[in-house]
Amino acid sequence: MSFSVFGTLARLGIRALVNYPGQSIFPLAWVQTVGCFVMGFTLALREPIITFYPPLYTAITTGFCGSLTTFSGWQLDVFQAWANMFGPRKLWIYNVMDGLTRLLFTLALSLASLNLGVHLGKQLISRFPVLSPPAPSVRWAMTSISIALYALTIPFFVRLNHSWRPLATAAIMFSFTGTLSRYILSTQLNSRSKTFPLGTLLANEMATMILAMCHIIQRDPSPPSPVTCSILQGFIDGYCGCMSTVSTFASEVRAIRGTKAWQYVAVSLSLGQAILLVMLGPAWWTGRINDHNVCSPN
Repeated sequence: MSFSVFGTLARLGIRALVNYPGQSIFPLAWVQTVGCFVMGFTLALREPIITFYPPLYTAITTGFCGSLTTFSGWQLDVFQAWANMFGPRKLWIYNVMDGLTRLLFTLALSLASLNLGVHLGKQLISRFPVLSPPAPSVRWAMTSISIALYALTIPFFVRLNHSWRPLATAAIMFSFTGTLSRYILSTQLNSRSKTFPLGTLLANEMATMILAMCHIIQRDPSPPSPVTCSILQGFIDGYCGCMSTVSTFASEVRAIRGTKAWQYVAVSLSLGQAILLVMLGPAWWTGRINDHNVCSPN
């Protein structure tokens, strides 16, 4: 539970840190790169981590890395570039290049950072200390602390300054539910095919669909209340961000051999863009929604 919260906070923190005037690269590139690097490093150290405490491996890979990276946010970023939803109006060919940059560079950086993490992990595995499994009392304490930390996200949302709601507190409140949804889909469906992880695909595309709906509601001509607006942003950053993942997606592409890997990539990316085209496209191009009419969380 707590690792989903930490992953979400890391994503929001990195995105805020690298989002500034004159930035060299789009913020989500940093997010996906860091998450995939940690994922690769953990994959290389799988055996010693599982020997020490198996749930820790799942917490880092599925919880932290899966929540740090986001497939739905990536797809929205690409679609907004195709459609020229931000920045000054420009020739259509520049929109195409902007979309391709965000699509292909994110894919390349994710796969490269994953492999770099695996490489460094293999170099250090011989120096990794062999730790004895924790005692039952320690495992119980770790589980209790994890549950307590996630439970605190609700009073954080209610009691902390309301300006923090759209920035962090709403997102962490929905983080674990998104991760749990992805985990259930993956464990139930991925085993059906070794060359096409249906569970991860479904989690990523469902999160993209939900994100599109929230994105439209936020920009509706009849704006929702400030609390509802904060919850919508929290659902986008928390639930959708954690339900979808690039780190697991990249590790699956790396594990699948031959052309099957690129078929999986093509289907995943095509479906993501098709969902946004059908749901967001008409609302944007008919003028029903625009970024000048975003609801205010304050």
